[in-house]
Amino acid sequence: MILSQERATLEKFFPGLDAVLINIPLLEMESRNNPAFQVFREFGGPGLLIPTEYAGLGASPLQAIRILRAIASRSPSLAVATTMHHITVVMTQVMITNQPGFALLERVARQNLYFASGFAEGQVGQNILASCMQVKETVGGLIISGSKKPCSLSRSMDLMAASVMLPAHQGDEDELVMVIIPASEPGVERYPFWETWPLAGTESDEVRLQEVYVPKECIYYMGKPGHLNSVQAQTFIWFELFISAAYLGIASALVERVFKDGKGIPSERVLLATEVEGAMAALEGLAYSIMNGDKDEKTVAKSLFVRYLVQRAIACVTTQAVEILGGMSFLKSSEVAYLLASVHALAFHPPSRLSISPALDKYLLGETLLLM
Repeated sequence: MILSQERATLEKFFPGLDAVLINIPLLEMESRNNPAFQVFREFGGPGLLIPTEYAGLGASPLQAIRILRAIASRSPSLAVATTMHHITVVMTQVMITNQPGFALLERVARQNLYFASGFAEGQVGQNILASCMQVKETVGGLIISGSKKPCSLSRSMDLMAASVMLPAHQGDEDELVMVIIPASEPGVERYPFWETWPLAGTESDEVRLQEVYVPKECIYYMGKPGHLNSVQAQTFIWFELFISAAYLGIASALVERVFKDGKGIPSERVLLATEVEGAMAALEGLAYSIMNGDKDEKTVAKSLFVRYLVQRAIACVTTQAVEILGGMSFLKSSEVAYLLASVHALAFHPPSRLSISPALDKYLLGETLLLM
């Protein structure tokens, strides 16, 4: 059955969560007052990727993408928004070099805290990891000002992770760092931003930072922007893996409806399943690469190729699924229209296929992969 393995993995880590999500109307979970974030928090969701020695659940990349796909089939906004939290958890683990970092992860797991992710969005002519935040160095840390929009989990967040550029010293290049800021810190403000219907439940509004102080123990160094060192490479690989799994879960929900409603003929239904299961197999292959320790330029490129393969599969399968479900299903069920509208947002997550294609083309011709 479609999604059977994914839901079995979800049940293993979060017994009873799927049953709770089933009983919440889809469009209620996709509203601006999404109750699913609190549900996921109560089930211990924030600790999914935190190692067990720090009170987390210790899920592998393979288990994580199966869980994300299963959750997305019930609540797209929950899966997409918490992907940003999980990526921050992974990045923090990669960069931990001191005891405060380990203590932070344990606190996130024990208290079920959410990270919001305030990293740069793609802008024309600018490295996609570069930050527009303003930074002033001060005694013992940094003072940060600026804006992140959209910023998922903006209202539910307990902590905000943001990328900023440290000014160069003595002719060196500027350096990219991640800062961790408590959501309750003075100067952290939220403003409405998301105006469209699809994925309104992600809480993707604007977060403004007004002269927010960040102590040095909450600063994590990521290296030079665009250089595929360990931190940036792993961030890219994990992001493409997780976000693709989440959107594939939304597409899978439409395919599942075709099977449950007995629509179409066997060859049509099998073709739909072939597309989503083939895309999932590609994601699983990427997950195994991560589990094998692959984090070089080749794996970053692979993650992008897999993401765009999934993106194309989603575009194809969702159009066909809605056509097979029929016009009356589309007209009489807002859920079908909602899933169709939401699933195509994968194309808007940076880097877009069009923006990165020149860099990938050069990479395939033997040049270094540059993330612009």
